[in-house]
Amino acid sequence: MTGSIVAIGMGLAAIGAGIGVGSIGGKAMEAIARQPEAIGDIRSNMILTAALVEGAALIAIVLSLVVK
Repeated sequence: MTGSIVAIGMGLAAIGAGIGVGSIGGKAMEAIARQPEAIGDIRSNMILTAALVEGAALIAIVLSLVVK
């Protein structure tokens, strides 16, 4: 039973990260369309935020394995 709970937790972490990174990318594209001269700042902030989201998802996956 614990194996299936771990799999659900890992799947939710991966889905959450995918939704988060997709939302970040979409909002960044909207911001670039509104202010094309700020592309460098927007891109760097987008990459940093996406890395933080992926890091949080990785921590969630590792913790779900450790807690089992």
